[in-house]
Amino acid sequence: MRPPPPKLMPVPPEVVTLGDYERAAQQRLDDRIWAYLQGGAGDEITLSANLAAWQALSLWPRVLRNLAGGHTRSTLLGREMAHPILLAPVAFQQLAHADGELATVHAAAAQGAGMVVSTQASMPLEVLADAVRADPFRGPLWFQLYLQYDRDFNLDLVRRAQLAGYEALVVTVDAPSSGVRDRERRSGFKMPPHVHAANLAGLPPRAPLSLAMGQSPVFDGLLTHAPNWADIEWLVAASPLPVLLKGIMHPEDAQQALRSGAAGVVVSNHGGRTLDTVVSTAAVLPGIARAVAGQVPVLVDGGVRRGTDVLKALALGADAVLVGRPVVHALATAGAQGVAHVIRLLRDELEIAMALTGCATLADITPEVLFNPPAGLEAHKGVQ
Repeated sequence: MRPPPPKLMPVPPEVVTLGDYERAAQQRLDDRIWAYLQGGAGDEITLSANLAAWQALSLWPRVLRNLAGGHTRSTLLGREMAHPILLAPVAFQQLAHADGELATVHAAAAQGAGMVVSTQASMPLEVLADAVRADPFRGPLWFQLYLQYDRDFNLDLVRRAQLAGYEALVVTVDAPSSGVRDRERRSGFKMPPHVHAANLAGLPPRAPLSLAMGQSPVFDGLLTHAPNWADIEWLVAASPLPVLLKGIMHPEDAQQALRSGAAGVVVSNHGGRTLDTVVSTAAVLPGIARAVAGQVPVLVDGGVRRGTDVLKALALGADAVLVGRPVVHALATAGAQGVAHVIRLLRDELEIAMALTGCATLADITPEVLFNPPAGLEAHKGVQ
């Protein structure tokens, strides 16, 4: 049985940008929950750098081109998309709104956006897929996987995702350890008892670790269970779904992803939540696009707040973008209506930016739309 649709909430009339949603969400959420959802690692330098990097890129407009009949359609992993905007995996969305991921998946479907459901979603993956699977206009539905220490449990998650109708796996590879999130620690945040990782129910308990004197709880403890490239190769071989790797920030890792059988890479620094002072995603995107040379799709997240940011990402070599925190902001402010509005704002702003830079289609978005693009930048579009 399909779950009931989420409750509809009005979008406040003063909210007209993604930045407005951020300010509205902070007013509505408990300070401790806000610290958890919004905060980054350390001094939050990377969190700020992600935003600043897109803003630092300048567009170079062209005029008087024939743009009639233009569109934002593209193809990703063989799936036609109405636009190149996907919703990033965000854990525990019921922290922001009682409807949680159910509201988000309905909003994504209504706007033709792809959605990546988190392993740590606060609602079961089957419930979310059932809600929108029959919608002919929805975007792709992918499942984000944190590889667990139990391979049988991982295989069961993959099987569940396939049976539910998910079309790809997105394996997060950049968080073998949680980041040092000072804002969250200062707030005293604790997960409320009604919010939990619904998809991890039944995970066998981890064997207790016995650390000898002088051993590291990170290197001798946590990282003894962390996945490595051999685990990725195992998953690719075992999974009936294509596997993308999220958290690729180095060209050599992108090339290793190809050798391991990945069907795509997501340039991501975990939204600045794991390691502070990491370079921005916009800065490394061109090098990773060159490294894969159009062999697989390249997606990017981190700091996307405007349709102009989407345009710049495509000009730097991305095939699509993912947005994370703005989804939480919109969810907290106006539920499903807010999330749908955020997607629509980004798409409308992208279309306007395309029109004003002389681009009728996504294929027209080349490095030439940027003033002083990075040296050696080439566009690699058309990956199926």
